[in-house]
Amino acid sequence: MPGRVWGGFWAATRPCLCLAGVRPPIMNGPLHPRPLVALLDGRDCTVEMPILKDVATVAFCDAQSTQEIHEKVLNEAVGALMYHTITLTREDLEKFKALRIIVRIGSGFDNIDIKSAGDLGIAVCNVPAASVEETADSTLCHILNLYRRATWLHQALREGTRVQSVEQIREVASGAARIRGETLGIIGLGRVGQAVALRAKAFGFNVLFYDPYLSDGVERALGLQRVSTLQDLLFHSDCVSLHCGLNEHNHHLINDFTVKQMRQGAFLVNTARGGLVDEKALAQALKEGRIRGAALDVHESEPFRPDPRQPEELCQQGPSDGGHPLGQHGPCCRAP
Repeated sequence: MPGRVWGGFWAATRPCLCLAGVRPPIMNGPLHPRPLVALLDGRDCTVEMPILKDVATVAFCDAQSTQEIHEKVLNEAVGALMYHTITLTREDLEKFKALRIIVRIGSGFDNIDIKSAGDLGIAVCNVPAASVEETADSTLCHILNLYRRATWLHQALREGTRVQSVEQIREVASGAARIRGETLGIIGLGRVGQAVALRAKAFGFNVLFYDPYLSDGVERALGLQRVSTLQDLLFHSDCVSLHCGLNEHNHHLINDFTVKQMRQGAFLVNTARGGLVDEKALAQALKEGRIRGAALDVHESEPFRPDPRQPEELCQQGPSDGGHPLGQHGPCCRAP
């Protein structure tokens, strides 16, 4: 299938699928109506629609929660497609009476209770290769922006700032740094992490990575340096970039404690999952100058809405698209 690879199949193959609660097979053919497949959130089904239109009826829910999903979908849908803007807990999954399979259009399962899905006899798939190149490109854009201050220089130009002398140029470009020879630390060396590492090497970064789940040898194949602990990576990195999935073990991986283990004046980039970063701790670190700057493409609460109660350092809205070519998730933020 062009555009998306239906890999990453996750299904409950344990005895839970053989319990009395398992759902009967889907009947499809000339004597049976076409099965109902629902896109739960959003309306972009351009890749799937040409394939599904002749074999299934497709419903577009454009919902933020299961409370917004029509009763017919809850009762009859045998398949569900979903992006990242809706969450399915056990309570939500139990509302679907005929559901057999959920396809997460993207990587990760953090917005689906996969254990409960298995208990209910619902298979769960994802698309692990989705938007790898776009996310890696966007990550490098954020890193370059933090180092070379392109956004802030552009803003100064729009505001009418004119520079002529060397001193004026130095003042306006204050904070811009040379990239070659800097150390980029990557947390999570999966598909996106590897793509970012290869791009960063081309810019002259020394690249470290920390990934306790990755087998030995990858670092030699890619010409990277592996560190054995998160603390080692934070201590030796001038810029830290997050590329790991979100689970109960790494929620708020970047917090008040780990921020203090980073180099003074380091950068932080997150294009993975918003829950990896404690935004209050990050805002405080920006305010105190312990972190020189940060670029966030994702937030703990999405879609991002500026909140006057939120720390000022996290309310500087800027464009970011991550793996969504036309989307906008959250802000680039930087200490004043």
